[in-house]
Amino acid sequence: MLTYTTYSEAGGVGKSTIGAALLEAHASHGLDVLAIDMDQQNGSLTYLLDVDAPRGDSQADNIVRHLIDRPKGSVQDLIYQTEYGFDLIPSHNMLENLEDLLNRAQRMADDLGEGDEFDPYDRLRRVLLESGIPDEYDVIVVDPPATAGPHLYNAVSATRSLVIPVEPTGKGMQSVLGLEELVDGLEDRLEAEIGVLSAVPNGVGRTSDQERYLTEIRDRGYPAPVAIRERSSLFEGCWDQQCPPRRYVEAHRDRQREHEMATLEKIERLATEIEEVSDR
Repeated sequence: MLTYTTYSEAGGVGKSTIGAALLEAHASHGLDVLAIDMDQQNGSLTYLLDVDAPRGDSQADNIVRHLIDRPKGSVQDLIYQTEYGFDLIPSHNMLENLEDLLNRAQRMADDLGEGDEFDPYDRLRRVLLESGIPDEYDVIVVDPPATAGPHLYNAVSATRSLVIPVEPTGKGMQSVLGLEELVDGLEDRLEAEIGVLSAVPNGVGRTSDQERYLTEIRDRGYPAPVAIRERSSLFEGCWDQQCPPRRYVEAHRDRQREHEMATLEKIERLATEIEEVSDR
């Protein structure tokens, strides 16, 4: 089974857009795919995919209620089928208070003598396993926000591997270095190995500095089978039309642009590489 977290400290439209493109590609390969949106921001994967979930309904069941042991139904009932061939557990406004809610749930568990069984950073993994979700899918991808915190920690604990969209800039490389420290800390806490399935350099220009950063990413041992050139028009168009890149090119472009088709081919190749790594 393939599980990974898409994470980039730099944020921006690239992370979730590349993530959506990978989800679409995995599904097109005949795999059963589930995405879990752990990003509390309005401009999250749920928005990009135009999924009409009750984000603002405080009474609606959502993933946070399950993480704090206050569900209103089964985890399966949270799942939406998208029109792109994969499923989604959508974001909810309650994610904005996830850290506080998890801390309160942990205190209650401690008061009841159940504190050893409640790890606030391992709740997503436990919820998925106890619900049998991993048995229903070939691929599970979690998309957390671009900040360290319980959203990211739960995502990484559940998937134990990462796909890292990264801009080959000074800021982007600092994000990679910061992520290395984060992964080391999580490995110590979880007592488990966390792998990087791929770095995905995106926004790559043709300057010598950007080429140097791209080389550095690979020299640091990160697999980076593809590098995506600057594609702001494509990525921003996806957000305007609320759809993944392939759908945007097929439905909203008046003609095929060779450079965009090349980008889609690269993402298909990246999805295949990631799938093959998980099978080794």
